[in-house]
Amino acid sequence: MMRVLFQMKTAQFFSVAALTILFTLLPKHSTAADMSRQSAAAADARMTENFDSNWSFQNGDANGAEQNQFDDSTWRKLDLPHDWSIEGPFAETNKTGGAGAFLPSGAGWYRKHFTLPPDDSGKCVTVEFDGVMQNSDVWINGVLLGHRPYGYVSFSYELTGHLNFGGDNIIAARADTSVQPASRFYAGAGIYRHVHLVVTDPVHIPQWGVFVTTPQVSASQATVQIETSVTNESDAPREVTVQTSWFRLAESPSPPARRIAPWLMAQPPC
Repeated sequence: MMRVLFQMKTAQFFSVAALTILFTLLPKHSTAADMSRQSAAAADARMTENFDSNWSFQNGDANGAEQNQFDDSTWRKLDLPHDWSIEGPFAETNKTGGAGAFLPSGAGWYRKHFTLPPDDSGKCVTVEFDGVMQNSDVWINGVLLGHRPYGYVSFSYELTGHLNFGGDNIIAARADTSVQPASRFYAGAGIYRHVHLVVTDPVHIPQWGVFVTTPQVSASQATVQIETSVTNESDAPREVTVQTSWFRLAESPSPPARRIAPWLMAQPPC
């Protein structure tokens, strides 16, 4: 992994919340004439797909549901986000107690069938969960990707190396809230936040790969420090340029945000 660190100054006071910063990766030695075309190509190098639709769900445990050959044809079809606990039934005997609204706890399974085109076989594929309540396990094509023992944090798993490009793939997730009481308030159960599928080129900016700080701010100017991480998952070194553009957002709905300046930084192979 390579990290790029640089600083820039603006002559006017601003709030970081009022800036949009755009990062793209370009081949090294890019010219001004190539920049527009290469920026569009770099944007296409990362594709984020909403992965919420067409899941199958079963309330309760299911032996072998992580395997591709498992028959889920009778499972309930639904879209995410989904909270199965809120469907009840309410009962004073439920282990969640009053803090959990006397709603049920336990395990639930989710499965999703999907395909990826053969052209994606040379790319990196990641699934991102915004939140699964509470203790979750995730499999892709029968391979365990990991265990997340906390329901309030997002997490991701790389699927590259376990996919059938051009064929059927199955992602399975088990969410378990059996350990009770587990909260001071109602927390829900299941994949209760969004899921995304991210496809990138082997050389890419990873998730949380951009870190922005303002070490010096005054009424007349501010210093913005940007640290960008670049990951190379290909088999060979690559030379790239990190292009950073920042925009001042409009104070009203119109006119649109105004682009202030781009920065190009050529980097050694990563």
